[in-house]
Amino acid sequence: AQLAESGGGLVQAGDSLRLSCAANAQTYASTASAWFRQAPGKERELVATLRTGGQAHYADSVKARFTISRDNNETAPHLQMNSLKPEDAAVYFCNSVPPWNYWGQGTQVTVSS
Repeated sequence: AQLAESGGGLVQAGDSLRLSCAANAQTYASTASAWFRQAPGKERELVATLRTGGQAHYADSVKARFTISRDNNETAPHLQMNSLKPEDAAVYFCNSVPPWNYWGQGTQVTVSS
């Protein structure tokens, strides 16, 4: 299976980005989806999860600013990020929970103050 994240970039604080995830067919079929991020020198952290029943959960640091979504329970997730802060800068990865033992290359998000 493969995962490919896209949509990152360099933005200013307060701007928005929408991240997308591409995956092989059936990868996310009836499986929870998640977004993680890893900043330089820090461990990878869970940012958002979306269960197949529609329940979404967010890290406290991104609540009310980020939204995880997917078109249906078969497709890979998106991550809408609003009101970005410099501390949101990281490489973002899509995966599942619990995470699979493979990862994509991630997409870099850089936020200037």
